[in-house]
Amino acid sequence: MVTLWSAFTSRERRDIGIYIVGIMCYKFALEYYNGAFITLANERFPTSSKYTKVAMLTGLNAAMQCIGSILIAPLIKRMPTRTVLSGAVFMFGLISCILLICDAATGGRPKMSNGGKTKYGTWNPNGLFPIYVISGIAYGMVELIRRVIPRDIVGGDVQKLRKMDAIVHVMYEVAGTTGAFTSTSLIGKLGYNYSSIPSPILFCTAGIVWRFVSDHRSNAHAGTGLADEPGLSGLEKEDSSKSYLHSIWVGFRSFGKSFYFGGLLVCSSRKYVWLVPGYSFALYGHRYLENGLAPIFAKQVLGSSSWSQIIVGGSNFGELLGAMSVLLLGNYVPTPIPFLRLDAIALNLVWILPFIKVTKGKVAGAWKIAGCFIPISYGWAAGDVSLAAYIQSSLAKVENLDPDVSALGAVMAFLYVTYIVMYAVISSVLGKWVDKQLVKKVTPQDILKNVGGIQFSILCVIVLLATCIPRGGLSFNPKMVEGSTSLEEDDEEATTPTQYGSEQGEKAPVDADDVHGHKLDKMSHGNGTDKLAQSSL
Repeated sequence: MVTLWSAFTSRERRDIGIYIVGIMCYKFALEYYNGAFITLANERFPTSSKYTKVAMLTGLNAAMQCIGSILIAPLIKRMPTRTVLSGAVFMFGLISCILLICDAATGGRPKMSNGGKTKYGTWNPNGLFPIYVISGIAYGMVELIRRVIPRDIVGGDVQKLRKMDAIVHVMYEVAGTTGAFTSTSLIGKLGYNYSSIPSPILFCTAGIVWRFVSDHRSNAHAGTGLADEPGLSGLEKEDSSKSYLHSIWVGFRSFGKSFYFGGLLVCSSRKYVWLVPGYSFALYGHRYLENGLAPIFAKQVLGSSSWSQIIVGGSNFGELLGAMSVLLLGNYVPTPIPFLRLDAIALNLVWILPFIKVTKGKVAGAWKIAGCFIPISYGWAAGDVSLAAYIQSSLAKVENLDPDVSALGAVMAFLYVTYIVMYAVISSVLGKWVDKQLVKKVTPQDILKNVGGIQFSILCVIVLLATCIPRGGLSFNPKMVEGSTSLEEDDEEATTPTQYGSEQGEKAPVDADDVHGHKLDKMSHGNGTDKLAQSSL
């Protein structure tokens, strides 16, 4: 850590320190907010449609993150990035107040002020949908800007960007793990309806802290025009006189092109077709693990929805270990193939869920499952981070498919939309099936055998077979896959015309589709989502 820190100038260290404080406040707020929403939905929705609606809720939130990223992109052209980031997270803070206000206005009370018993307001539980959809837009806005601001802080130096990513990512996951674990205690004290009280405070704190990041735009790019900032081109370069609505239209159009051309590129080449199961299927499995299996086990087996946050905390800790392993072992594992195979094999650990011996009403069972989720998420995070580097390096020199679309942005848009569709369709179908089984009084263990064990074993086989598709993929630890590794020489990267303006490190615009495509990863979530975008910077 000391070696990493010494690579930056004093001003860069100051800005990185400020940014880390803000990002940790943001991640704490996000964990409390998302944890409160999912557990509250698990409690308030009726048994006959509980998991169908939970799946729809999380799927719509993820889809709205795409919309948020497109809506916010034009603002980065007109205003300093730190200002837009602060404004977006302040808006997120305001949205996170809506549920608290609605519950208080309809008679709800915190658990600690109601004799230790939860008292919900009289609002309709379906009201969770519009609130969570709107928050998905705000979430997407913040996540997009977080992909752009690191280059504002340290410039176009690839080494500095990677080192900043390493530091920020570790601290981000530390906050995520701690936030998930402490969320359970907040629910125990305040109830499901008020456990997100710290979220507005922490969101606003992050917004205030981020305002103190230096305005590099005004100093380093004075006179160059706002359109020369990172993430501002790749769509058409627009005059400042053009309307914001026109910019949004261009963004949607380019995103549509990205999906179309990305599908053509991925599905027509052996070199890239394996990325669909390797990335999209694996990401779906990770999301369903946290948003599907954890709530089912916590509520139906242990009897307390709040304990799903303990399980998610274990998952977050596994992500932290997985990402750190890639940083430490990157020179020894040059391609993502071994990590993806580890990810696939680790998925079979979900067979523990229907057979583990736990006592209903005892929190020890949640900690046991959290321990089980650590290696599962370890494998996913290691595969995700290493796969990100491979995608970036293998597509860096591919000619753009369209003036508005980069090859990298197109592939990422296609992979992410594929994941969104998979999650929305499969989780809703499985949720409806789970609801029917619960109405029939089928045991949770039997349900988990199907939606957990069998489903994840199928995913395991698909991902393992996918790793054998690319040329060179049959080796246990291939040094090269289809002529590319996940490691690019820094000197070569730093002088690539499509990424940097000159050999002196002058910053050139990053294609806006790259930003849209990269942002799309982890959103989700609030958990581990940023790894793909940051590693590709």
